[in-house]
Amino acid sequence: MNELHLKLQEADPAGFLWLPDKTFLLQFWMTVRPLVEVVRLGLVPYKEGLRLQQVYVNRHRSAPAHALLLCQHSPVYTTGIRHKPYPGPLLDQLRLLGADVHRTNRGGLITFHGPGQLVCYPVLNLGSFKKSVRWYVSQLEKTIITLCGRFGVEAASSPHTGVWVGDNKICAIGIHCGHYVTSHGLALNCNTDLSWFGHIVPCGIEGKGVTSLSRELQRDVSVQETIPHLLDAFREQFNCQLTEGETPEPEQNFGVSSA
Repeated sequence: MNELHLKLQEADPAGFLWLPDKTFLLQFWMTVRPLVEVVRLGLVPYKEGLRLQQVYVNRHRSAPAHALLLCQHSPVYTTGIRHKPYPGPLLDQLRLLGADVHRTNRGGLITFHGPGQLVCYPVLNLGSFKKSVRWYVSQLEKTIITLCGRFGVEAASSPHTGVWVGDNKICAIGIHCGHYVTSHGLALNCNTDLSWFGHIVPCGIEGKGVTSLSRELQRDVSVQETIPHLLDAFREQFNCQLTEGETPEPEQNFGVSSA
C-alpha cells in the first residue's frame, strides 16, 4: 500500500483529505461496489433450491449479505402468482412425464426447469444497488443479453419479460422482492432438452417458442461453459464485486453434484 492509499484512508467523513502542508485540500469520492457471494449449488431438486434461497434471504435481516445462487434443477414445472391454480388433471399429466410440479411466489406463469438449464437466483438487497424492481429486472435482462452476445447470439428484451432470440425465449425471468430483498431469478437454456416445454405454454405466451444456446449455435453449450460468462456479465451490469462462497450442506442427501 503506497502513501496515497494510506492518506485516502485518513480522509474525513465528507471525503476531504487535508494534505500535510495544509495549503490545499483534495476531495475524492469513493464508490464502494457491493460484494456478492457466488454460491454453486450444483444439481438440486427445486424444493431444496427454495429452502436455500430462504436461508440466504434470512441473512439480510441483520445486514446486506448479497448472494448469487447458481444451480440446475431436476425436471420440474413451476407456476407463478400471476395465474389461478392450474387444474389438477393438467398437473397430474405433467407429473406422469417424470417431473415435479411446484407453485411458487415468483412473478410469471408456468415454466420448466431441468438439467442443462443455468438457473441463477440473485439474493440481493436492492438498497445497495437501486431501489427499483423495474431497474432490477432490466439489469437481469441486460446481463443475459450481454452473455448471449459473447457467444455471438443476438438476443433482446421485449414487452414480454425475459430474453428472446427472435420469437423464441432463451431465458425466463421471474422474481420475488420483499422489503427490497430479491429471490427467484432467471433460467437460461444452455443445452436443455427443449421437448419438456412442448407440454405447456411457456410463461403463458401463445404463439411463441423456446430456444437454447446449443440450438442457436448448433453445438453443445453446457452450463459449465456458460457460468463464467454469466458471472462476467452480472459483475458488469450490477457494478459489483464477486467472491466465491462455500456450498452449503443440503438438508438431506440429494447427491448434489458440481454446477
